[in-house]
Amino acid sequence: MQQGNGSSMTDFILLGLFSDSRHPGLLVTIILFILGVAVAGNSVLALLIWGNAHLHTPMYFLLSQLSLMDLTLISTTVPKMLADFFSGHAFISHTGCGVQIFFYLMLGVAECVLLTLMAFDRYLAICSPLRYPVIMTPGVCLQMATGSWAGGVLVSLIHTVYAMNFSTCDSRIIHHFFCEVMAFLKLSCEDTSAYEKVVLASGIVFLLIPFGLILTSYVLIFLTVLHMNSPEGRNKALATCYSHLSVVSLYFGPAMIIYMTPGSSLPLDVGQHLFVFNAVITPMLNPLIYSLRNKEVLEALRKVLWRKLMFKGKR
Repeated sequence: MQQGNGSSMTDFILLGLFSDSRHPGLLVTIILFILGVAVAGNSVLALLIWGNAHLHTPMYFLLSQLSLMDLTLISTTVPKMLADFFSGHAFISHTGCGVQIFFYLMLGVAECVLLTLMAFDRYLAICSPLRYPVIMTPGVCLQMATGSWAGGVLVSLIHTVYAMNFSTCDSRIIHHFFCEVMAFLKLSCEDTSAYEKVVLASGIVFLLIPFGLILTSYVLIFLTVLHMNSPEGRNKALATCYSHLSVVSLYFGPAMIIYMTPGSSLPLDVGQHLFVFNAVITPMLNPLIYSLRNKEVLEALRKVLWRKLMFKGKR
């Protein structure tokens, strides 16, 4: 391995998305566009929710946390990948690798928990509307958000410390666009089969079980919605549920394939493409899905833009 520009023999090399691309310039342009849309979309959605009193409800509070998670998630991987491309040196230190592993796993677990809680929120709101304001108090919402973040930190810390203690062989090349835990373990000289079983068990706890709970919640919601007398209420409930289910499918689908498939049976390029979808594209799509299908969010955005135009007009 050639060393240069401050790299050392303890650095790893990230092959990234662009090494095998025939048109890396076009791919970089697309990634830059996705990053811009994701950062702008999630930032605007979170600020709208925090700044508009009409959106200070449990559903929107949890949605603001999802935007914050997506914003942090895409910032964990994409800026480093782009910096590597423009500098021409895709090195990452052992500490930097551990930091990426920690943040990616933390946000992944936290988002799984949060999406499950969001499904529970919709179940209560539609199936038990009289009990909803009693159960979903501001304190409970804060506990839900705190629990999601804290659970992500705890689980990720355990996995990161465990994984980073494996010794690595002579190869320093990570076949990925960021330091992902399973790609990092492929460099290990030790037997990692026990840890891979831990990863599978974590996948069952934080992916399969939450996904089952979410699907159960929405089945009960759909059955309740079908018996609604008000067409307007039925359509509003269905629109909200479709948005949530779209987000759940986009996030849980690739994640379950990645972490619940034996590592040796999943080709490197397939795994990397699934991570692109999970860690890059989904954070861009989430705010678009929620905002474009949500009249309350669009109305809040329209009012903010109108106030800005009026303010400029007076100046």
